[in-house]
Amino acid sequence: RRPRAPRGPRAGALVRGPALSAWVLLRGWSREAPHWGEFPTQLRAAVGGEVVALDLPGNGAAHRLPSPTRVREAMEAARCALAARGIAAPVNLLGLSMGAMVCIEWAHRHPGEVARCVLLNTSARPHAALRERLKPSTYLRVAGALLARDVHVREHAILGLTSAQPAQHARVLGDWVAYAGQFPVSRRNALRQLLAAARYAAPRQRPEVPFLVLAGAADRLVDPVCSERLAMHWNVPFASKPGAGHDLTLDAGMWVARQVASWIRPT
Repeated sequence: RRPRAPRGPRAGALVRGPALSAWVLLRGWSREAPHWGEFPTQLRAAVGGEVVALDLPGNGAAHRLPSPTRVREAMEAARCALAARGIAAPVNLLGLSMGAMVCIEWAHRHPGEVARCVLLNTSARPHAALRERLKPSTYLRVAGALLARDVHVREHAILGLTSAQPAQHARVLGDWVAYAGQFPVSRRNALRQLLAAARYAAPRQRPEVPFLVLAGAADRLVDPVCSERLAMHWNVPFASKPGAGHDLTLDAGMWVARQVASWIRPT
């Protein structure tokens, strides 16, 4: 039986912090800033302010660095990268999958630096079992993507895993192949990121920061119950999007932007 969690962007704790603080976006496993696609523009139009997409070590512009095997280390690297850009705290954090784990850890360790957090399709111990955090039906497909030598084959496999509507996003495949050619993620770093995500345990008590949790109801990679259960346990707002997969901003970017805007400025 699935748990009941707070529904809608108005539920839960009062949202505080300056709405126009910069928004910092963090992606998940083996993905980089350009994989956000049109979403930064959609979010900026919905909420205003500056939108900054960071690359975690091992990905994107930071692909030559070793990926940390602990989420806390990835979070500290993101803090350093943000400070290097001269962006003042507090900031708004929005993370997808492992990127959302980094957001949780940031809010937990440095709550004064965070105005609010939006978590997309995430999971963490002790609020989810391993079989929920990565569906067993995907194990072979994830391994195939990891081991594929042909970049087109690998990115095609990842699109099929992360989008519930891959045929509608065929146009992004060429972009993803180009990103992988420019900033290749090593197999070693991909494995290190999987290890960091698998071993991550979120704090049992919600950090003293407002949270919004969103999920794609058709996520093929991570069971949406992981997000729902976390929201229920922390008593924070939760909403899910039918027909959207793990890459929620690819399948439903405008929906995410509207949910965030409604949460910040409820009518």
